[in-house]
Formats: sequence, structure tokens, C-alpha cells
Amino acid sequence: MSTIIYPSPIFGPVHSRRLGISLGINLLPPDGKICSFNCIYCECGFNEDHRPTLPMPTREEVAIKLEEKLRQMVAEGQLPDVLTFAGNGEPTCHPHFAEIIDDTIRLRNQYCPKAKVSVLSNATMIHRQTVHDALMRVDNNILKLDTIDPIYINKVDRPNSPYDVNAIIERLKAFHGHVIIQTMFMRGTTKWSMVNGQWSMGSVDNTGEEYVDPWLEAVKAIKPQQVMIYTIDRETPAQGLLKATHEQLDAIRDRVIAAGIPCTASY
Repeated sequence: MSTIIYPSPIFGPVHSRRLGISLGINLLPPDGKICSFNCIYCECGFNEDHRPTLPMPTREEVAIKLEEKLRQMVAEGQLPDVLTFAGNGEPTCHPHFAEIIDDTIRLRNQYCPKAKVSVLSNATMIHRQTVHDALMRVDNNILKLDTIDPIYINKVDRPNSPYDVNAIIERLKAFHGHVIIQTMFMRGTTKWSMVNGQWSMGSVDNTGEEYVDPWLEAVKAIKPQQVMIYTIDRETPAQGLLKATHEQLDAIRDRVIAAGIPCTASY
């Protein structure tokens, strides 16, 4: 596959389907991927295929490079709509994530006060109080919840450590509405586990009622400010994956809106 490994610590700006003109902030190494998930649909590829040799950028390096880029954008009259923490893996894995958030908010206020600070996270680190508190300070706290089915999570999101979806849901509730739930809906059949030396094939379709209904009940319990649903947009490391259809996404979106929660669908 044509894997995307992003520059670090700053990349773009790029046009985001969901966020507009986005200046990317990548807290992971520029030559590989570090993530607490190993999603079969990740545009950055599988973790094991892209082990980095370089370190994460330091807090100081992130601040310096971000200020340089913002100065350039101000001079060119092209201000970002959003400063987005994303890149080659899970941004909240960075040991100085909270301090970097503070630096970013300070620089945003100085150079582009209308821009939003967004974090795209898989929510695996929100049990850390410093991470939780930092996410409370950003404008768009965008956290992943692809399903509440543990079997699906283990074959699609593939956490690298024990993952209790019910505990995650309770921690998502603890943001008291200051959270945007992001969910990938897709279809297909793909290789997802090795059994006795042979790959096992499995369905990865979370668009059916048996997945959507309990997911929607969890979303209603979390009471997020917004829900973003989307589907595959780029080449994936696992073969056999298909986009959710427009009709499927629209139907799910409409059910979320009917529950009183704003929702967008990206195709």
C-alpha cells in the first residue's frame, strides 16, 4: 500500500474533510509510527511495518517549529482554520502532551486567535489525569469510538494493551459533553488473525443494526457535543475493506441527530 508517514513536528496545511484548512502537529517521529492501536484501516500502515528509528520531537522543538510556521502563514495571509494534533500514531502518547497543548494554545492566541485547536485521539490515554485535563482545554476534543463490541475492537482497532470499552465509555462521560465522538464505519472481509499458521478471515462490517444500535446507546450516554462519522478515504494496509455507502452513513447520521446530538457524515 502507499503508506502516509507525516513530517514531524509540523506538516501541512492540508484540507480536512471534517475540519477545514488544518495545520498538522505530529508529536511522533518523522520516520515511523507509534500508536496504542494498530488499526487495519490506518493510512499510516501497520505498526510493525514502520518502526521509527528517530525520537519524538521535544516540547521545545514543537513550539519553535509551530511558531515559525504560523509566522509564515500570517505573512502569506493564509491562516489555518484549525491546529490539529494528528500524524503518525497516537498524539497523547507523547510524555509532554499536556505542556505542548499549553504552548499551542498560547501560540494560537498570539498568531491566529480564530483558529481552533483540535486533537484526534483513540482515547486510550484518557485515564491519565494530565491528558484528560489537557483535552478539556482544547476546542475540539475528538475521540474515537468505532464500536462497543470487544471482538470487533480486537480485530479492527487491535489495541496493543488491555482495552476495556466500558471503562473507556465511562471516561468519555467524564468530559461532561466536552468531547466529539469520531467513528469509522466500513464493510468488508479481511485477514485479521493467525490461527495455527493460517490467516483467519473475518467480517469487519460495523454498519449493521447489531453494531449501530448499541453504539448509539453508548453515544447517548456519553452526551458529546458532536459526533463525526466517516468511512475509508485512502488505501488501507488490510485488503478487502470497503467504504460504508452514502445511504448507510446518512441513515446512521440521521439517527444520531434524531437523538438530539449534532452529527456529520464524511464520505
